Amino acid sequence: MKEGNKMGKEWKMTLQIFWTFFKIGPVTFGGGFAMIPLIEKEVVDRRNWLKREDITDIFALAQSVPGAVAINSATFIGKRMGGIKGAIAAMLGVSLPTFLIVLFLGAMYSLFQDNPKVEAAFLAIRASIVALIVYAAIKTGKTAIVDKSTFGLFVIGVPVLFFIHPILVILAGAVSGIILTNIKEKLGYKVNTNKQQEKEINDIDFFMGSGI
Repeated sequence: MKEGNKMGKEWKMTLQIFWTFFKIGPVTFGGGFAMIPLIEKEVVDRRNWLKREDITDIFALAQSVPGAVAINSATFIGKRMGGIKGAIAAMLGVSLPTFLIVLFLGAMYSLFQDNPKVEAAFLAIRASIVALIVYAAIKTGKTAIVDKSTFGLFVIGVPVLFFIHPILVILAGAVSGIILTNIKEKLGYKVNTNKQQEKEINDIDFFMGSGI
């Protein structure tokens, strides 16, 4: 009886994971980075499955491996919440709506691509996509930038991306983080990766802007 209840809960969680990501796919334009705010809102704010710091780590990991960031993030979250079944459910949930919509739009676009209204709509969508990506960057920055050293890495990393491959930037960031942590520990500084706790120790709002 207990085994049946356990399996029932597992399948219920699997269905919740699938439905959560299935809802995100059709309403997100602009690719994986535009999905990040919605994934964070669903997983952290609505479902309370993960903490904000955990979801930031998942986004960072999802961008560090090959593949689309949205699918990678969904798969990692699904695995965290529901094991292998959860990972598969999340991956199918976030991919299936987009796959079906692309098939439909691919057929329709060839018929209406020269329509001025369609061109105007896509022009506005592109601008909205930029806004979504910037918003995602700000939300992620709230937990990723926790002190002056991480802020320094951010300032250096943005212009460097124009000249070298993102993978090299990610690897350099990982190595820099390890080195900086070891230096802080040797100098006797308290190493803290939690944004809220760090704010209580050091007032870092002066370089992050009002409300961030």
